[in-house]
Amino acid sequence: MADILRIARKEFRGFFASPAAWLFIGAFLAVTLFVVFWVETFFARNIADIRPLFRWMPVLLIFLVAALTMRSWSEERRAGTLESLLTAPVPALHLVLGKFVAALALVALALLLTLPLPVTVTLIGPLDWGPVIGGYVATLFLAAAYVSIGVAMSARTDNPIVALILTVVVCGIFYLAGSGTLTGLFGYRVGHLLALVGTGTRFESIERGVLDLRDLYYYASIVAVFLLLNLYTVLRLRWEGEAKQPRNTGVAWVLALAAANFVAANLWLAPVTWARADITRGHLYTLSAVSRHELAHLSEPLVIIGYFSAHTHPLLAPLVPQVKNLLEEYAVASHGRARVEFIDPTTDRTAADEAAAKYGVKPVPFRTANRYQSAVVNSYFDVVVAYGDQFEHLGFQDLVEVKARGERDLDVALRNPEYEITRSIHKVVEQYRAGGDPFAHLDQPVSFHGYLSADDHLPPALAKLHGELTALLDGDVKRSGGKLKVEFQDPDAGGGKLAQDLKRRYGFGAQIASLADPRPFWFYMVLTRGDETVQVPLPDTLDESALKRSLDAAIRRLAPGYLKTVALVAPPAYGPSPGMGYTRLTTALSQNARVVPTDLSKGVVPADADLLLVMAPDKLADKARFAIDQFLMRGGSVVLATAPFAVDVGQSLTAHKVDSGLGAWLKHLGLTIGDSMVLDTRDAALPIPVETELGGMPVREIRMLPYPQFPDLRGASLDPTSPITENLGQVTMNWASPISVDPPKGSVRKVANLLTSSPASWTSTSLDVVPDFRKYPDTGFEVSGPRGPHLLAVALEGSFDSYYAGKPSPLAAAGSADSSAKKKDDAADTAGSDAKKNEAAAALPAGVIDKSPPSAKLVVIASNAFASDGTIDLASAGLGTLYSKPLDFVQNAVDWSLEDPSLLALRGRTQFARTLDPLSEEGERIWEYANYALAAIGLLIVWLWRRSVAKSDIRRYQRVSEEARA
Repeated sequence: MADILRIARKEFRGFFASPAAWLFIGAFLAVTLFVVFWVETFFARNIADIRPLFRWMPVLLIFLVAALTMRSWSEERRAGTLESLLTAPVPALHLVLGKFVAALALVALALLLTLPLPVTVTLIGPLDWGPVIGGYVATLFLAAAYVSIGVAMSARTDNPIVALILTVVVCGIFYLAGSGTLTGLFGYRVGHLLALVGTGTRFESIERGVLDLRDLYYYASIVAVFLLLNLYTVLRLRWEGEAKQPRNTGVAWVLALAAANFVAANLWLAPVTWARADITRGHLYTLSAVSRHELAHLSEPLVIIGYFSAHTHPLLAPLVPQVKNLLEEYAVASHGRARVEFIDPTTDRTAADEAAAKYGVKPVPFRTANRYQSAVVNSYFDVVVAYGDQFEHLGFQDLVEVKARGERDLDVALRNPEYEITRSIHKVVEQYRAGGDPFAHLDQPVSFHGYLSADDHLPPALAKLHGELTALLDGDVKRSGGKLKVEFQDPDAGGGKLAQDLKRRYGFGAQIASLADPRPFWFYMVLTRGDETVQVPLPDTLDESALKRSLDAAIRRLAPGYLKTVALVAPPAYGPSPGMGYTRLTTALSQNARVVPTDLSKGVVPADADLLLVMAPDKLADKARFAIDQFLMRGGSVVLATAPFAVDVGQSLTAHKVDSGLGAWLKHLGLTIGDSMVLDTRDAALPIPVETELGGMPVREIRMLPYPQFPDLRGASLDPTSPITENLGQVTMNWASPISVDPPKGSVRKVANLLTSSPASWTSTSLDVVPDFRKYPDTGFEVSGPRGPHLLAVALEGSFDSYYAGKPSPLAAAGSADSSAKKKDDAADTAGSDAKKNEAAAALPAGVIDKSPPSAKLVVIASNAFASDGTIDLASAGLGTLYSKPLDFVQNAVDWSLEDPSLLALRGRTQFARTLDPLSEEGERIWEYANYALAAIGLLIVWLWRRSVAKSDIRRYQRVSEEARA
């Protein structure tokens, strides 16, 4: 080892004795920084990572390492010093390793000088250091492979230029073998084999932040093989003056067998999938505990089918092996509960017909073009998850995210395949269970408590329903196998003690049928499991089938793993306000829940609703407000997006005031939404029409400009303790208003300040939402009033007092009117079935629940435009891809409200890095120049260090010379 280090030190100093080292380090730093800032347009990408630093490394190192190593042996041969080396009492292996270590150390020094780049990125964005470490490890291993090839080629010739060409050719062959240019000419099977040989593909695998033993050994095997080739070449030069000896032939065979074993070990390691370390933040490339939990609770066989074409689009081809590897991990983690199949429908017509007929899987036409021809390829990139008679189909749109970096430059990567696949498993299992016996999946006994007045005190329709309820429960008790207990109690009995207890615990009070029939009665139903309580609401129509659905829905809410129902109240997609549709939000929510469009005009929420989602309410009537209030009082969860302003997104932006009808209700709950909009200098950039003069003529052009009406929230602006925002990373609000929280005295609630603007934000009451950069060049809007953070979204959990406590129910007056109308209708027309329905509807109880249980949850987002189609399109215009953070926020709020934290946590595992903090153009320029300056400072430090070492060598040489003379 001492000989190797001594030789490496001599060679390393030799690099700096000539301009070679300075040219190499200078060229390396200049090219890498140029690629980062100009070729990859770092700030235009707006992603907090240093992927551009490593993206071109497999190509750049080919030429740089070739130039560095071309003189390693060839110069020795040309200068005639090789004979001295070969006759020195040093083993040839030490000579080979010494030159290799010296060249690799110089590359490592050049890499060390790039460290200021990731360090400075951490100052302007949430950098994940896992891929950074992976990138440096991958670059060192790749450089080691290229250096071993370079020194081996240099030993083959005495001409450095020939050595350079040989090195470039051999390294180029290894790189091109796995490049998309070559693999795209073959199917994914052959292409996958070629990718395993290519240095670039292995580099990308490590650079993403996954240290796989197979990838690391691949580079080590290249190093070993070419160092053995280098050793053999040097030994042959040493043997040239000797007669042919069997010993030399034996050494050659040993070296050849060793090289063959190094290569063969790659095949032996191929099935070893467990020897890997995922060092990314959140372990993005490792099957999560959430997915393993879903697989562990399968009661029926799960089938996952991957439909992939042998010939597909070149940008999709590299993603196929990644998806296949992930699906195979599902099979391994399921311990036999899941079966994974891979089918190529283009080669199997029967499989293609079955895929289309059974699962709706059809080929997608992709247009491909090269310099010789243009063609359309019909290919498959689909995954089907089947469980029992339920299935979920994932197409390439669900699995792949495409981000435009230019007119013809696209970034194509997997979106978050584990989340999509696990979500599909979760959904099909819930759907399968929902069609079966809900009692089969209860892990604890459930108790039914019926708080009902005697039949002679009930309206006729409810007295009849009481008998049907008793019959239904008798059947459920037998069906449950001992998991359901039933208890009926009359609150009017026993001196009213039970009535007082119900009032205190649940806020229940006596009900009336209508103002025309003011006799009080009780008709409440509650299910309990341990500490959990779920109220069974009366159905819209008082009949046995509707009552059964309401009972089953309540039982399923207590059974883990059932598909939840979201009642959505939102403006129509093609209403009077352009862009206020919620098609994307509905589609996103439908992935994990059943979304039911809901009309609150009758004063009731669907009985099977688990969550009420109200988006951009406008002039809600009293009955609609009562429906929201009573749903919350029953322990339900309400997510509300509302503000005093609305903005129409069309050819221009137009703001106007709106009255949601919920201001007084929210104020009663301790929430006040200010009559102003929040603007923030920490904002998102949007394509905004700007008028300029061209040749004296006014011209309107579209520019990407900062827009303070869209606060960019990240870091401290997101509540790190709430499951809704802890993994969100960033979200942009739209025309938001400030929220103030003033909980009523004595209330016990958990309050989470989900979204807060930056300390540089301010408020404005102006309805002008189009920026004027001529008048206000810095922000586009007037900055007035004090600056400071403003609360934009809040989550409350706990007990709430009803807005209608002590007031008559709005349904009571409606019931009286309906009763009068019914009498008139009966006199004019005796339609039997319709009359019964009207009678049932008229008999709906009109009581008020005064207080909610502690399980009630309320999320308020102070924006009418949040998550609407128009604002998402507007925010996506400047990104080149769909901006889905508002959808993620609402989905997280829904999952938190429905107590489904598993998928909420899994959704945060994204393969795309988080965005940078917004900087001005001047700030971007300063940041770029600072990195150039840091690189120059690094070079200066190396120069000073080499100068110090050189002086030390001179002093040591002088001292040795003086001692020799003495």
